[in-house]
Amino acid sequence: MKRFDLNGIWTLKGNGIETKGTVPGSVYSFLLDAKLMCDPYYRDNEITALKLMDNDYTFSKEFKYSAGEKTVLCFEGVDTVSEIYLNGILIGKTQNMHRKYEFDVSRVIKENNELKVFFPSVTEIFKQKYKEEPLFTEPSGPLAGARSIRKSFCMSGWDWGPRLPDMGIWKDVYIKDLTTPEIVETRILQRHFEGKAGLTVIAETDAPADISISIISPGGEVLKADNGKETVIENPLLWWPNGYGEQNLYEVEISACLGKETVDTVKKNVGLRTVELVREPDEYGESFYHRINGVDIFAMGACYVPEDNILSRITKERTEDLLNKCLFANFNTIRVWGGGNYPQDWFYDLCDKKGLLVFHDMMFACSQVSLDKNLQDEFCLEVRENLKRIRHHACISVICGNNEMEWFTDKNSPYGKVYLDVFEKRLPEIVNEVCAEIPYIPSSPTSKGGFFETNNENYGDCHYWEVWLGNKPFSEYRNHLFRYLSEFGFESLPDIKTIESFTLPEDRNVFGRVMERHQRCIGGNKKIIEYLSDTYKYPDTLLKFVYASQLLQAEAIKYGVEHLRKNRGRCMGALYWQLNDIWPVASWSSVDSFGRLKALHYFAKRFFAPVMIGCRETGEHTTRNSVIMQEDLFDYQTKAELFICNETFENITGTVKWSLRNAKSEVLQSGEFEAVIGPQSTFVAEEMDFDKTDVLNNYIEYSFTVCGETVSSGTALFTVPKHFNFVNPNLKYEIDGDKITVSSDAFAKSVSIISSDDMVLSDNYFDLNAESKTVKILSGKATNIKLLSVYNI
Repeated sequence: MKRFDLNGIWTLKGNGIETKGTVPGSVYSFLLDAKLMCDPYYRDNEITALKLMDNDYTFSKEFKYSAGEKTVLCFEGVDTVSEIYLNGILIGKTQNMHRKYEFDVSRVIKENNELKVFFPSVTEIFKQKYKEEPLFTEPSGPLAGARSIRKSFCMSGWDWGPRLPDMGIWKDVYIKDLTTPEIVETRILQRHFEGKAGLTVIAETDAPADISISIISPGGEVLKADNGKETVIENPLLWWPNGYGEQNLYEVEISACLGKETVDTVKKNVGLRTVELVREPDEYGESFYHRINGVDIFAMGACYVPEDNILSRITKERTEDLLNKCLFANFNTIRVWGGGNYPQDWFYDLCDKKGLLVFHDMMFACSQVSLDKNLQDEFCLEVRENLKRIRHHACISVICGNNEMEWFTDKNSPYGKVYLDVFEKRLPEIVNEVCAEIPYIPSSPTSKGGFFETNNENYGDCHYWEVWLGNKPFSEYRNHLFRYLSEFGFESLPDIKTIESFTLPEDRNVFGRVMERHQRCIGGNKKIIEYLSDTYKYPDTLLKFVYASQLLQAEAIKYGVEHLRKNRGRCMGALYWQLNDIWPVASWSSVDSFGRLKALHYFAKRFFAPVMIGCRETGEHTTRNSVIMQEDLFDYQTKAELFICNETFENITGTVKWSLRNAKSEVLQSGEFEAVIGPQSTFVAEEMDFDKTDVLNNYIEYSFTVCGETVSSGTALFTVPKHFNFVNPNLKYEIDGDKITVSSDAFAKSVSIISSDDMVLSDNYFDLNAESKTVKILSGKATNIKLLSVYNI
């Protein structure tokens, strides 16, 4: 099989415009590269950019080709509804951006060819579809009708994304000469027994050919395998999630041969491991967690959305940078959310290499299943195709039918019956046929499926939004014991430099029109203000407002994660919403659209650390939510319960140190004790009572030290920060090469080191107790450094 690449320079025509651009690409990427449209992410240009989609467009390319006996034209991804013409002849249509399309063009192709892909207006398609079947929509969500075609839902809007339903050829396009055989399907199965691994490689070709299979170990040892027969690997090097062991990968090379000639080759990396989704009845309900190689994994990570609305901007290098930031924050799991698209192959390759388990939604979210049987069939076809593409990856830990569909659907409506047919009958059958070795759940959240108490915290995975949407305080997390919390979040503004990228100076008021256009959760900035008013004093600059909003977000998620980790065993997963952004926006992300780390991401590095000390404090803020409440009726205590979480395979022995300090960081009381924490377990110390210490002036500082090194530390207040009497810490810094040392004269909470250049530090947003701390510059430059702490708000 020979491949002839058709990527590269194409011509775009439509809306009175003709220009050249690069495929993979889209209407927006072509027009932006040619400077024929304004940046759709700048100010409110989204409105104008959306109107461009009211027009039809045609992509075309002329090329020469020497035809073989059988020639197939392949589109890896077309977004979305199109007609494809070769030399003026209609050779096929597309209707699903999530599928690959192939067309036999043997009788049409010539030496000189013109290929055209015609895209009718996507917004007109939406309008027509909505007339035919008005599926669920909401004011801040996708355009009406967008859920009625197999296009990435979030490209038409979401409560963190713009309405920019681009059109184009978003993946590779090429010609295959099938004069010789092609490997059309591969299946790699593994069996683990008696400390050995059996690997069975199955390859199918479209015409008779000899199959040669090599299995190359991580150390370079080569084993030959027979097609369809098990090869036993002695002493296999196992693949582990990040934090639990090495990410050993075996390379499987499959070749189709005619005599001595190799006519097609497929290479895949395979991690040898077992994966189970443990769902067993217990005294609380039913467990829900992953067991990898016999080890019970506490999932720690976040939910992933497409990295850019203009898909050609998503590159392997950009994705790897984002996933490296996941490792920086000690993730072991990433959830691919169901309203985007199935990522490119490199995404899964990188997750394999980095040890990130993938909780994978299929691409359906927050909607109803259409009653159109053709659309139902199309969805099932796409699932089958994509599962065949990704099933060999070690990282795939669970296949989930959809995001929040079980939660959204009225089980007594016609949509309820269709939902059960698609997600609890047809998709499980596909998974059982295509990749039975991978666990399947029908929806996220789900309890037991079948609309049984969806989102019951005692079963399955849960989404929890009472903190944020329900206006509950951060401490509300402590009232719940979720088995696996796969979605929970809190919004913040992006980095100040990111805000400056899409605004003019006069736009930079959080209630201004431009800022609200870049806040897609209706009332989102208002909600940030509400939580801010409960927690901090009012910031007097936008920079301080950004800082305060990011601290709110970080503290909210910290409350949730630390509580879940404290209850390891009953609780076994914490995946916050969300990891990244699709454009510059105020959102729930911990990494903004420019790759800039918010406070939450630095907090995540600490609260997802393998060994972590936490504190469940009791104070004025947990009882009295207003200073004017009657003291004799709403009394409070000042207590602290320290706990240490150990996610490693080793016993950890260390020293817990604590001190009650005043705002100057002077020690009022202190203590220490030895603690031994067993593998993958939690140690909870006896609660300490500070006998109504002065909550306005005193706080607790705590740390866990192993072999003289502090591996985890923190502080806790007994009142909200706005009521604590912070004194000026007189923050200072010194730069020595790639190191920055920050010092304080008093208690400084959540010290932020800000540079006018993009900079990633080994630690940031940390507490200082009248001391110095040195951090390393991992990337970027320390330019025009500013220091902030909660004292500055």
